[in-house]
Amino acid sequence: MSRNAASFNRSKPRFKPQPTVLVICEDSKSGKRYLEDASAYFRVKVQVEICHCGKTDPVSIVNEAVARKGKFDRVFCAIDRDTHANFEKALDAAKSHPKVDVVVSYPCFEFWLLLHFGYSRKLHSPKSLIKDLRAYTEFADYDKSKERNIFQSLECRFPEARRLAPKVLTEAIDSGEMNPSTRLHELLAYFEELSQPQKIR
Repeated sequence: MSRNAASFNRSKPRFKPQPTVLVICEDSKSGKRYLEDASAYFRVKVQVEICHCGKTDPVSIVNEAVARKGKFDRVFCAIDRDTHANFEKALDAAKSHPKVDVVVSYPCFEFWLLLHFGYSRKLHSPKSLIKDLRAYTEFADYDKSKERNIFQSLECRFPEARRLAPKVLTEAIDSGEMNPSTRLHELLAYFEELSQPQKIR
């Protein structure tokens, strides 16, 4: 039986194409490894490239994001507030590039890890934060400069950190004191969103 031309037409796609995403990390070890493991957990490794660009100051990281944004749908810069002198300049530079989103942790990435163990709004320096983190058995020997599988060791506590981080961020914004707070939960929520196919309406 012969088929007419219409029968050879491909059916329309049901789902939106997955966006391509670049995440540039300030940290080349613990933070980068955490985000790599998180992307694997949410099964989005195909769409997400996570890298360290060889630079650790915020302006250089944002400049790298701007230079590479043409090949991606979205670019995230995961940086620490720390004591960077050019931090505000980096935030201002990112504002004129809608594809580029700066994900800041105050004072550093380790605050996100601390939230896995409970609520905190204690003012921290990076040094004091790591000291508090080391009080927990899982992090007694924590070293920011060493790569380790943090995500899996904290997986059972992950829901608690996700619950607390938005509350802390809202309080930080309302008070005008961002230390401590983090937006990492927003990036991880986006990873989760990427893992769910989006239907075309």
